[in-house]
Amino acid sequence: MAENSPIEWTHHTFNPWEGCQKTGPGCEHCYAEARNARFGAGLAVNWGPGAPRRRTSAANWRKPLAWNAKHEAFFAAHGCRQRVFCASLADVFDNAVDSAWRADLLRSIMSTPNLDWLLLTKRIGNAPAMLDEAVFSATKGWFKWRSGGGRYGGYYLKNIWIGATICNQEEADRDIPKLLRLPAAKRFLSLEPLLGAVDLSPWLNIVEYEEGAPWGRRNIGHLRDMPDWVIVGGESGPGARPMHPDWARSLRDQCQGAGVPFFFKQWGQWRQHAGKTFIEVGKKAAGRLLDGREWNQVPAC
Repeated sequence: MAENSPIEWTHHTFNPWEGCQKTGPGCEHCYAEARNARFGAGLAVNWGPGAPRRRTSAANWRKPLAWNAKHEAFFAAHGCRQRVFCASLADVFDNAVDSAWRADLLRSIMSTPNLDWLLLTKRIGNAPAMLDEAVFSATKGWFKWRSGGGRYGGYYLKNIWIGATICNQEEADRDIPKLLRLPAAKRFLSLEPLLGAVDLSPWLNIVEYEEGAPWGRRNIGHLRDMPDWVIVGGESGPGARPMHPDWARSLRDQCQGAGVPFFFKQWGQWRQHAGKTFIEVGKKAAGRLLDGREWNQVPAC
């Protein structure tokens, strides 16, 4: 699936800047922090409180324009739009990032309408105000992200997907309602690393409604207000914590029952052995089969 990215659920990865700060238990073994340290002589210079964020090069910022220019050929070959995971080595909604950088990012997104931009964050509570500010700046005051008030009346870019990272039930209860209040083309969840069982049923609700018809018939429809996509994965790398198969199966079954696309990214560092214990085998050996098959569902283009 990946085109210019090692991440299975996207085609490209784009990092407008690098650096972050840990926000919760899912960040304990951050691969991006470890990568930053490898290139910083053992010191993660762009990580932690007070650390500077490093903006990437102008050449890197031009890459999305090249991807956008190839959209027709890509769609002909793959039958879908290109997805760009933005900020795999950072967080778009990080408080320590210069707001002018976010405005520049929004301008890039606006100039590449044939790409679907995936903004995945651990700080979903920051998103409304920061998007308002960035869009207002990028459009020279013509729009705000939520102008008109409310999810369906507001301005938003049709090529932005907003996602929240969730690792346990506590984060789900806190952050999913915030995500679902945001206007976006798609709203998704990344449950990676999955550190416990998560019940999504409060947000996988389908509300039935009845509508009269001219001939006296009743048309039954559904109003959906739920995540458009769920990604699940275990933790990999040094110190990785195991993910119980039942946690992943439960999320798959919940999504299948509600008609939400489900993507199983990986088991991570561990696999269950003999149905009882876990053995550390490494990411490649553990693979990404769940009950004998790959789950690569994505929302329709």
